[in-house]
Amino acid sequence: MTPKKGAPTPKRREAERTLRRPLNAPQTRKEAYRQYRERQEREGRRAAQRGGAARGEERYFRPQDLGPVRAYARDFVDSRRSVSEFFLYFSLAIIVLLFLPFPQFQLGVTYVVWPLMMVTIVAEGLYVGNRIKKNARVLFPGDDTIRGVGMYAAMRQLQIRRLRLPKPRVKPGDAIATPEG
Repeated sequence: MTPKKGAPTPKRREAERTLRRPLNAPQTRKEAYRQYRERQEREGRRAAQRGGAARGEERYFRPQDLGPVRAYARDFVDSRRSVSEFFLYFSLAIIVLLFLPFPQFQLGVTYVVWPLMMVTIVAEGLYVGNRIKKNARVLFPGDDTIRGVGMYAAMRQLQIRRLRLPKPRVKPGDAIATPEG
């Protein structure tokens, strides 16, 4: 049984009143300049973070990209070519093909090519996700960050290689440390 919330639901009038509070505009020139400097500082930190993540500096990674398990998953995905990384290109090609004035061709693309591509991508994502989880359990026993690494790898695999962040550390075909050898 869920506990009571402890306070009655506010009336709409009261809730709207809190939404219509006055903006916190600076009252003096000095205060405006301070807010401007803080905003510039925040933007500078964000730019440094974007640049650092692109260069592969781990201290600038997003929280979901941190850890040895995620690094292994990235390296595993980046070390191999997959159909999934061309998903956006295939989708664009399919959309262009649908504009051709041949109804039989359009039906073939709609009912054969598109579903085949989707099934391939899902199957490849499941295969890679399960394989990474299996390898990670062997390589990193007792690590609780293995949870979710399969989906992380499948989503990375869908991205265009050049646009992946953090940037790939390994090239396609390069060997990475695996349990098998």
